Amino acid sequence: MIKVNQVHYRYDSAKVLQDFNLVVNEKIIVGLWGRNGTGKTTLMKLLAGHLKPVEGEINIKGFDPYNNDRTNHHLCYMQENHPFSKLWKVKDALRFGGYYYPNFDMDLAKELLSVFHLDENKHIPRLSKGMKSALQFIIGIASNAEITILDEPTNGLDIAMRKKFNEVLLESYEENPRLIFLSSHHIEEIQTLCEALVVIHDGTVLFHEPMETMREKGIWLSGEKTSFSTIIPSHTVMEQQEMGTKMKVMLDEPYTNEWKHFAQSHGLSIEPASLHDYLLNKTEKRNGVNV
Repeated sequence: MIKVNQVHYRYDSAKVLQDFNLVVNEKIIVGLWGRNGTGKTTLMKLLAGHLKPVEGEINIKGFDPYNNDRTNHHLCYMQENHPFSKLWKVKDALRFGGYYYPNFDMDLAKELLSVFHLDENKHIPRLSKGMKSALQFIIGIASNAEITILDEPTNGLDIAMRKKFNEVLLESYEENPRLIFLSSHHIEEIQTLCEALVVIHDGTVLFHEPMETMREKGIWLSGEKTSFSTIIPSHTVMEQQEMGTKMKVMLDEPYTNEWKHFAQSHGLSIEPASLHDYLLNKTEKRNGVNV
């Protein structure tokens, strides 16, 4: 469905993506995470055909997406702060969706306007950040595109609207399974929705694994400092906290029964690291250095 092979992209002399490879053939919901400047937006624009790789190949449903009208038949990319016309009202944006996407469900789109409390006669520049995010999400979901890319879809939404977002997304996916990319900095919010996670770091894929596997990465060990004398030198320490005679350490190890038994036998408490904390530590430039 999507194949990115040995892609390089740069802005002037600044490398953004290098030796980038990604293959996704399943109709699943995939999370896309990375720090600012790692290449997430560039990747999404390349998939949507807005940019052309400097080197390498991109294949979407068997064709090169760059400057190709067929992209709209298969892929919908709703970028953060989507560039709608300043003259448009909400209903004009829906007409845009109906024009560009062959499988666009106008009835669903109008139904979702009510769900997210959007007035179809309101001018888009007057929408709040959250309401504009909701409009972008509505168009993306109603497009029914085989490949749907949603960039920061919950930005500005309050707790109630984020709950609605989750419900609508899962209901739509169950009725019409397709490949959906969710690009978000809020990994804790989207991880329950996603079956897999792609993590981009330094312009390449750091992880592309099932979300279940990703949730088990990283452990916290807590206990007396003396208990860590043989542990720290032989494992990668990602974060370390000390208070008096106590120490708490995050290790780049999976949360397994073996580590649970190890902790118990050494008088230590153990808990899984949050995926957010694990990824932040994993993508620090100092990563990989034992402390």
